[in-house]
Amino acid sequence: MNNRKVRAIAFYLPQFFPTPENDEWWEPGFTEWTNVTRAKPLFKGHYQPRLPRDLGFYDLRVPEIRERQAQMAREAGIEGFCYWHYWFAGRRLLDRVFREVVESGKPDYPFCLCWANHSWKAKTWKPNEPGRMLIEQTYPGVQDYKEHFYAMLPAFKDKRYIKVDGKCLFGIFEPKDFPDAKTFIDVWNQLAKENGLEGFCFFALSQGMSKFNSFDHSPYDIMVFDSLIDTYWNFRTSYVKRAIRKFRLKIHKPFLVNYDDYIKESLELLKGNNTLMPCIDPDFDHTPRSAYKWIIMKGSTPERWEYLCKQCVEILSSRKEKEQILFIKSWNEWGEGNYLEPDQKYGTAYLDATHSAFSNK
Repeated sequence: MNNRKVRAIAFYLPQFFPTPENDEWWEPGFTEWTNVTRAKPLFKGHYQPRLPRDLGFYDLRVPEIRERQAQMAREAGIEGFCYWHYWFAGRRLLDRVFREVVESGKPDYPFCLCWANHSWKAKTWKPNEPGRMLIEQTYPGVQDYKEHFYAMLPAFKDKRYIKVDGKCLFGIFEPKDFPDAKTFIDVWNQLAKENGLEGFCFFALSQGMSKFNSFDHSPYDIMVFDSLIDTYWNFRTSYVKRAIRKFRLKIHKPFLVNYDDYIKESLELLKGNNTLMPCIDPDFDHTPRSAYKWIIMKGSTPERWEYLCKQCVEILSSRKEKEQILFIKSWNEWGEGNYLEPDQKYGTAYLDATHSAFSNK
């Protein structure tokens, strides 16, 4: 098995430092750790709270923490981080961490961006709140697209920016909610060439919509994107299971997803669709963030994670070089229970398993 060409990229959440917006919307000093530390087990054997070990309850404003994260990821065989990026018609949120990474040149570790282009609502994290809009995602048009591009141009020109066939890798989280994606893509590709770049490789997170199994049968205009990434398990279940899940979430009861089933369905989908870039989770448990989305993976272990990674590597190794990319969700989404950073139960076991699958050493 040759895994030297497979490029593993981990999504990276920047919400580990206080911001004026979170102080106002939630409480003073709110960060992702606020939800993480309040989590409680909901049933026997439920692993909560999940608490960090080696890096502690870090503050991402500290450069040394960012350096240590990059070192850990590099040693685990991960090529780079895909930072979640937030742009609301000219307003950037949670941007301090990535801005400092670009401006300081540190850590010297590859990165790319994925635009989390969804509105923020209070109900997302507090189920008893009405659907109060915190900040709405809008798409004003070409002028905004240009301003967005130039705001991020220093990052695109950075030598660390991850490229595919010489083009900057950039993602869209909610493609189905983007009414003018084609114009956005055309504008950015044109601006890229005007500014000495070769263009962009745009990927879309399909959020399970690739069950249609090809670009041609997608329920939204996915054809304008270069690549499709599937988070698999959100929708890859039977009608009966979806109905059960919907009912249980409605009455605020957890819906359990067996990790072995997740592995099986993920690999089946990947084998049957060469248009997909895989995006795999080491685990998932949304309960720290809210009782509104009590979706929990059950049965993940470092050994099962290593098996999934190695199987994906084997499948991807037979593809063209530019298609040998795999996303990991995520490096540090502690509030969703999907992270690779060391915790108090497993230590570095998930990182060790990742190294076994992806490291070229």
